[in-house]
Formats: sequence, C-alpha cells, structure tokens
Amino acid sequence: MLHEHLKPRHHFDLRLEEDGVLRSWALPRGLPSASSADRLAVQVPDHDLDHLAYEDADKTVADTGWWEEHDRTEHRILLTLHGRLGPRRYALIRTARGWLLHLTKEQPGPGT
Repeated sequence: MLHEHLKPRHHFDLRLEEDGVLRSWALPRGLPSASSADRLAVQVPDHDLDHLAYEDADKTVADTGWWEEHDRTEHRILLTLHGRLGPRRYALIRTARGWLLHLTKEQPGPGT
C-alpha cells in the first residue's frame, strides 16, 4: 500500500503487511520510475494494520494491492508490488546510511 502525505513535506509512505503489522518506509520522492533512479527509503516505525485505510486532510491512499517477497537477506529485500497499475518488481537495499528503493531491470510479464 502507498500513502500520499501532503505535510510536513510532500512524500509517500510504502507500507508492507508482515507479521501482523505494516512495515513502513517514507519515500521523499515517491516510487522510482526507471531502473536507473534509486530512491531514498527512510524506514519509519511499524504501523498497526488499521492504518491501511486511514485517510485525513493531509494523507490519502495513493495505491492499494499486495506484495510478494522473492528473496531476503540482511541487506536486501527483493519484492513485487501488485497495485492498481499492475505488478512492478523492486529491491529495498540497506546501505550504510539507510535504505534505497530500486526498480529492477527485470519486470514481471503481463498477467503475472
């Protein structure tokens, strides 16, 4: 799920449901649109599941769907987000300074 926040500055929050909570990353510049454009992903505290549909004057649900994990190590999570516009494969990469969200070169085919 993707939340769009208008305050304090415009950004998006990526929320992945896992172990009964929403693992969350703030994306100051949104999702990457090209495989060469990594985006900063700031991990924030987990959220309760009731936060999935939460909206207010400054926060709206930008996309819904589900996610599929393909591989996980200490420094990387390879996943596919299945949203309104279809599946997109990403890697969340842990660096010495935090996390990056990377759109992978290999993408799922139609109907996947």
